[in-house]
Amino acid sequence: MLWETIRLALRSVRRNAMRSVLTLLGIVIGVAAVIAMVTIGSGTTAKVREDISKLGSNLLVVRAARPDRSGNSNFTVRRLEQKDLDVLNKHLDDVRAVSGESQSQVRIVYGAQNTAAQVTGTDTEYFTARDWTVSLGRAFTEQEVRGGTGVCLIGQTIRTQFFGSGDPLDEIIRVGKTSCRIIGTLGSKGYTGFGQDQDNLVLMPLTTFQRRIAGNRYIDTIYVSVNDGASTTQAVADVSAIMREARGIQPTRDDNFEVRDMTQIADAMTSATTAMTGMLGAVAGVSLLVGGIGIMNIMLVSVTERTREIGIRLAIGAHEKDILIQFLVEATVLSLLGGLLGIALGLGLAGGAASFLAIPFAPSATIILIAVVFSALIGMVFGFFPALRGARLNPIDALRHE
Repeated sequence: MLWETIRLALRSVRRNAMRSVLTLLGIVIGVAAVIAMVTIGSGTTAKVREDISKLGSNLLVVRAARPDRSGNSNFTVRRLEQKDLDVLNKHLDDVRAVSGESQSQVRIVYGAQNTAAQVTGTDTEYFTARDWTVSLGRAFTEQEVRGGTGVCLIGQTIRTQFFGSGDPLDEIIRVGKTSCRIIGTLGSKGYTGFGQDQDNLVLMPLTTFQRRIAGNRYIDTIYVSVNDGASTTQAVADVSAIMREARGIQPTRDDNFEVRDMTQIADAMTSATTAMTGMLGAVAGVSLLVGGIGIMNIMLVSVTERTREIGIRLAIGAHEKDILIQFLVEATVLSLLGGLLGIALGLGLAGGAASFLAIPFAPSATIILIAVVFSALIGMVFGFFPALRGARLNPIDALRHE
């Protein structure tokens, strides 16, 4: 009986093909908008996490604090130094690596070619702390760091520009006014979400950078990579306590350094993008209600057009529930067809946007299932009143209808 009712509903849809297509549009657009928005939002969230994870695993970033614009900061400005790095290395537990970094934008010259790149001075722990790999050659050694040796590693962007597919090892490049010998190339990390090329990089020993590039002994940033499974919140507290004691900061004074937990930043950014995705999905979902109203309108027209047909069915023995089910099924079939087409369109739009925006294509099976169920419910809810109206027609009045 149910299959016969579905067959009658499909026949009615085919009989009024153009009207059915126009009715479907509201549901198609609504479902497509929801699927596209949620999928793009999920891809954006995944991209944010991916970009932050490229900085390193369970990473804490320590920098010197800056006074606020009002000048009322309750601390003495003081830059990071080697002894800050040493004290953290000595007293921190449950960490994979502690590394110092200083950097500057410098012009790199090789033969007749030159380019501007980020030059970073650091130590051997940097590769672990920031999850950098060496694709060719080797990293510098502790002896090279202590001695300020003129060696460096280059990123893939600089390797491609200067050497193409050739071997850059043992070649000499000029970094600013100093020369250094290439001992290795870094694995590729690509672009950040802000469009910064992470591979346009030269890495050299920290002491070499301080003596030959910066001309001072300061450190810009200290990275602390916490062991997997360890609490980064506890690590932040430990770093703060060690730094305050080492710097002799009085209890009444504020920290003259900042400790940022990249895991918390990633969670905060993920929460923000998830909330935005939910809001956009809700706004797009309003169009589903508009599509439901369209289905109600067309079903009311259908009941009016088929009043005589309803009267004949009632006169030859059909029950009210048969008429009710027929029109409910017809509305549900219309809505489901619109939902399926909307899912296909939404995934297509999301795939195109993901490719254009260079974000992961991250469709959610749960959201797709919800879209199917919700589109069916839209048909049932908005089709119920027209179906009930048709089921309650008086057979005699219906047979007299022209």
